[in-house]
Amino acid sequence: MSVENTDFSRTLSLLRKEKHISQRSAAAAMGISQALLSHYENGVREPGLAFVVKACDFYQVSADYLLGRTMSRDGTIIEAQELYDVTQQKDNSIRGNVTAQLNKKLIVNAVSLIYALLGALGNRQLIINVSDYLTCVVYTIFRNIYCVNHRNVKGFFALDDTDFFCGAVDASMARSRYEIEAELVRMGRDKTAMNKLEQISPESIRERYPVLYQSLLQVLHNTNGRIKKQLAAEKALK
Repeated sequence: MSVENTDFSRTLSLLRKEKHISQRSAAAAMGISQALLSHYENGVREPGLAFVVKACDFYQVSADYLLGRTMSRDGTIIEAQELYDVTQQKDNSIRGNVTAQLNKKLIVNAVSLIYALLGALGNRQLIINVSDYLTCVVYTIFRNIYCVNHRNVKGFFALDDTDFFCGAVDASMARSRYEIEAELVRMGRDKTAMNKLEQISPESIRERYPVLYQSLLQVLHNTNGRIKKQLAAEKALK
């Protein structure tokens, strides 16, 4: 049976560590030797179907999840309309921190506006490129926060620490930014696409998305101010 060694072995090891049991105990429960389980968890050997079924039953997850084909433990495929949308919740505030509440709302609204504009442009590749860029930001921030607690289970991320801390995600983000800009340049040369781009102006955005537009303006204002202060401070040191 052929599986993605990296995803399978990482998930198998992570599930065991989440249950806080030893390799010996897990192996005994699944009817195999500790040495064989160690080989599976380290990607040295690939399992047969019988073991995959036993592991799924033991850890109460689907085969698709164990094999890295889905992030949903029960194996369900999540459609876009089924995703939880925090913006639709009446009271979606982050309790206990006013700064977190304010910044979350500003960023969520600004990103929502960006996706509204991307949807209006109708360029699927551009949407993918922007999403790749933003998910790299989310990945980096969450991973750094997660890793502060040294008790957290190791192996939660498929990308190892060496690649992460040496800038693999930064490189992916830079690549996504290049692809975004290249796609926009290409659109600028296409007459049909250019007609859609020309419809994006401060006036039209404000008219179509008045609430989101205000959040975007605040994000732009805050970012401009912060970067200008940083640049001024750097010049003062020279």
